Amino acid sequence: MKLLYAIQGTGNGHIARAEDIIPVLKEYGQLDIFVSGAQADIQLEHPVKYKSKGLSFYFGKNGGVDLLKTFGKNSSREVYRGIKDFPVGKYDLVINDFEPITAWACISKRIPCIGLSHQAALLSSQTPKPRSFDPVGDWIIKHYAPVKNYVGFHFASFDRNIFTPVIRRRIREAGITNKGHYTVYLPAYDDKKLLPILGKFPSLRWHVFSKHTNTPYHFRRISVYPVNNEEFTASMTSSAGVLCGAGFETPAEALYLQKKLLVVPMKRQYEQHYNAAALKEMGVPVIKKLKKKKSVDRIQEWIDSREAVKVLYPDIAPEAVGCALALAEKTNLNNSLIDQ
Repeated sequence: MKLLYAIQGTGNGHIARAEDIIPVLKEYGQLDIFVSGAQADIQLEHPVKYKSKGLSFYFGKNGGVDLLKTFGKNSSREVYRGIKDFPVGKYDLVINDFEPITAWACISKRIPCIGLSHQAALLSSQTPKPRSFDPVGDWIIKHYAPVKNYVGFHFASFDRNIFTPVIRRRIREAGITNKGHYTVYLPAYDDKKLLPILGKFPSLRWHVFSKHTNTPYHFRRISVYPVNNEEFTASMTSSAGVLCGAGFETPAEALYLQKKLLVVPMKRQYEQHYNAAALKEMGVPVIKKLKKKKSVDRIQEWIDSREAVKVLYPDIAPEAVGCALALAEKTNLNNSLIDQ
């Protein structure tokens, strides 16, 4: 069987998860890999056959998506040409991790496509939802990389075909310690905006990993580093707690490591508000936005707390991939019966 694994390259989570998904997919047939999008800080350690700018979202510096930059750097003509020209017809099945080019190409060329992503889990009616409805964000989740059949990942198994997170082997095999510092990853905030807030806790050590600096520097007891996968992992596994956006992989890894977790969902990023709703339901504290006066008390409460939320995240990559392939086989069989 010829398989194509299409991966969203915006952010680091999709790439990190792919490292554990790819070896399992290779057991089912000949595998090619496509990565589209920008803004990832880590590189896939497997050969990538196809690459594309895709349709990317760009982080701002004030806690949200930079809409002007996002529209300026994306070309509808290039996206349309990518959908039209991508050779999905060469494959028996496309496994899609929220990747729009191949999702739409499969629809137009009637090629079997199964979603295997965190975003797919948000399509379920059983998944916790934000209190405030965002029609634009909802449309993006449903239509950015549309799939009819999917296997999803979430912080808990909220529904059928929804699995707990794929935790990187590097995290599973890491030694877990507590050296007293706090690890920070808020890519939608300029580090210069974080320093006045974190500086309100002068007795604490902070490791800030920023997309907005190329050179490490120190301010009092705050160390700011460019995003580096190895250094970030080392910091997080030895931290007292993790302050991060309400993405998926980083909060999931912090929960797996039994670290205290505090999340700040990104503005204009509806998926993160879904994630924040699920995390809040599990007992993880959430701050809607970082403001110097209002946030300090909430952060202090979190620092003073002693207990981390307990989770059980076994290695489910083989089971999830097997479920996706079984779903594809069942879907193809049903389609064959309909065609008859």
